[in-house]
Parts: sequence; C-alpha cells; structure tokens
Amino acid sequence: MKVFKDKIKQEESIDFHIRWAWYNISRMYNLQASSFGGSMALGYALLNIEEQGTSSTKLAPKMGMEPRSLTRMIKSLEEKGLIKKEIDAQDKRIVKLFLTKKGKQQRDYAKTIVLKFNNKIYEQIPQEELDIAFKVISKVNEIIDNNEIFN
Repeated sequence: MKVFKDKIKQEESIDFHIRWAWYNISRMYNLQASSFGGSMALGYALLNIEEQGTSSTKLAPKMGMEPRSLTRMIKSLEEKGLIKKEIDAQDKRIVKLFLTKKGKQQRDYAKTIVLKFNNKIYEQIPQEELDIAFKVISKVNEIIDNNEIFN
C-alpha cells in the first residue's frame, strides 16, 4: 500500500486522473452540444426529464446536483423552448417539467452522443477492466460519502 507523507506526484494522484478524464468527457460533450446552442449540462438535464414529467425538486438529485443550482438551468431550458412547466394537478405545490417537441429532439440528439461515446468505450476497453474501474470509482465515492477522509 502506497502512503504519501509530504508530496505526491501529479500522475500518482487519484483525483488528477478522475478530473482529467472528466474534463475530457465534458469538453467532448460540450463541443457536440454547442452545435445546437446547448451544453453538456443542458443535455444531461434533457436526458433526465421523464415523459410523464419530472418535478424540479427531483431533477437535481437525478443529476447529482444541489436543487438551488438548477434554477438557472431550468430558466435557460425554458427560454430555449426545450421545456415547459406545469403545476401538478393533484398537488398544486409541485411544478413539473415537460419536454417540448424541440426538447425531445434535442434529448434524442444528446442520447445519440452519449450512446456513441459509451459504445466506443465498451468496444475498446474489456468488460473486466470496466468492472474494476466502476468498482474503484464507487469505492472512492463511498469513502467520500462516509466522510472517511478527514475523520
């Protein structure tokens, strides 16, 4: 087991590799999304709005975000004509988000891009290696979620 005392080389840092991969994935998705005036974050939101509508309070957790961080994104989606808001018929306190026709088209495009990326990764990296990667990332998240680092 490797233990670091005072210094760590960048290429040995776990967070460096995760951040580097995420930066590249994010850049790739943003480049694709920019062709329709969107962003990776907007595409991800479109992918997480269900056909029967999704309440704005449930969308943030589905995206791994804080609910208060979503307000600007929802406004942007609405301004671009990708979603519409409707008050829930049974519970007037709930606002549901629905995709417009344009929003569904954009979601389909985002879905195509995500599938292309995933298919290419699955083509080039053996399942056993991906299983190990998923297990490691899950364990990193578990360590963080359980606050095991600073206790």
